[in-house]
Amino acid sequence: MEKDMVIIGGGVAGLSAAQYGARSNLSTLVIEEMAPGGQALLIADLENYPGFPEPVNGFQLSMDMHKQAQKFGADFMTASVKKISKEGNNFIIETSKETVTAKAVVLATGAKHRHLGVPGEEEFGGRGVSYCGTCDGPFFKNKKMLVVGGGDAACDEANYLANLTDQVVMIHRRDRFRAQKAVADKVLKNPNIEVRFNTVVQEIKGNETKVDRVLLAKTDSDEVYEEEFDAVFVFVGSIPQTDLVPEADKDETGYIITDVHMESSIKGLYAVGDVRNTPFRQLITAASDGAVAAHTASGYIDDLKGEAYI
Repeated sequence: MEKDMVIIGGGVAGLSAAQYGARSNLSTLVIEEMAPGGQALLIADLENYPGFPEPVNGFQLSMDMHKQAQKFGADFMTASVKKISKEGNNFIIETSKETVTAKAVVLATGAKHRHLGVPGEEEFGGRGVSYCGTCDGPFFKNKKMLVVGGGDAACDEANYLANLTDQVVMIHRRDRFRAQKAVADKVLKNPNIEVRFNTVVQEIKGNETKVDRVLLAKTDSDEVYEEEFDAVFVFVGSIPQTDLVPEADKDETGYIITDVHMESSIKGLYAVGDVRNTPFRQLITAASDGAVAAHTASGYIDDLKGEAYI
């Protein structure tokens, strides 16, 4: 199979790239190993996506974006990508179904939230355990929340959650934050946040429907205690899914470095959404990344074909 542009990953970033690529008259293929939508599929009530004054279901938004991309002519394949290589100006994408060649590739494989790996974390996912304060914080307004982590993201999210309640407890396993000083200072000065260093989660507990308490332990003593919480927000890092492009330049945390056009260090390879080193990870920014990448890829492909507009 030969295509102008292949998009690997069918989340919001990938679906946006598919729409803009197909609309630019590129033969476009999206390869997704599961259902289109990515992490958006898990959002029950999306309240902050522009254009929807009432919350929209993440699944429904994903299906609508999928249909829109198909309407413009994008094709979809359900398969796993095994390998990406480049020969001359062509990319060779080996999948679990067949091999596809393309002039440009958009990597929209996302990042997986790093988990604590403690009992109860998986069981209460979506029922009080969250990895996105902006997404789920409003559901726990005026409730008691636990924030786990010590980096920039954890501090930023804790400050956001502190706008929703005056009962935020933030714990970090070390004796100081690893976040930038200016970011950490905002947390330390916030009257709605109680910071506890040298503290870790041992177990997340609850009833049949939701989280209601957490077992905590001090790392500098033998103290272990249980405390009531309505929600646990985990921000201990993410794992970008970059295994397919080991040669692409990455930052110190493993995210693919791109320019403002979403192009990576490999000519014709673009990275969008959570897999790239972006300062803000939201559905709206992922959609923007996808549109920019497809637009840039269109010009790049025109250059290869000798059809560039001068």
